[in-house]
Amino acid sequence: MLKEFKEFAMKGNLVDIAVGFVMGAAFKQVVTSFTGGIVSPLIGLIFNSDFNDLKYVITPGTLDDAGNLTGEIAVLYGEFLTNVIDFIIVAFVMFMVVKGVNRMKKKEEPAPEAPKGPSQEELLAEIRDLLKK
Repeated sequence: MLKEFKEFAMKGNLVDIAVGFVMGAAFKQVVTSFTGGIVSPLIGLIFNSDFNDLKYVITPGTLDDAGNLTGEIAVLYGEFLTNVIDFIIVAFVMFMVVKGVNRMKKKEEPAPEAPKGPSQEELLAEIRDLLKK
C-alpha cells in the first residue's frame, strides 16, 4: 500500500498541481499586497477615505467606555471591492500564463492517415471465405 501511495504521489501531474498550488498561494499574497498598498489608496483618493474602510452603515453603533464601537451593523462594500479587484488581477495573470504556455507547446501533428486498401472487415471476410474452401 505504501508503494502504491508513493507511485501515486510522485506522478508528474500531481507534483505539477502541488507546485502550482504553492505558487498560486504566494502569488495571491503579492496581489493582495499590491491591491491593499497601491490600488486601494489610489481609489481611496476618489472617495476621500481608505478604500477598505468604505461601508454603508445600516444601524449605527455606540461607543463603550474604552472607546470601542459596538453594535454597528454595516455593509462593508470597500473590502468586497478590494477582493473583487484581487480576483480580477489573479484571473488576468492566470489567463496570460495559460495563453503563454499554450503558445509554447508544440503543435500536435495530426495522426497519420490509415493506409489505403481493404478495410479490416473486408480482410476478415476474405480470410473466412478462404477457410471455407
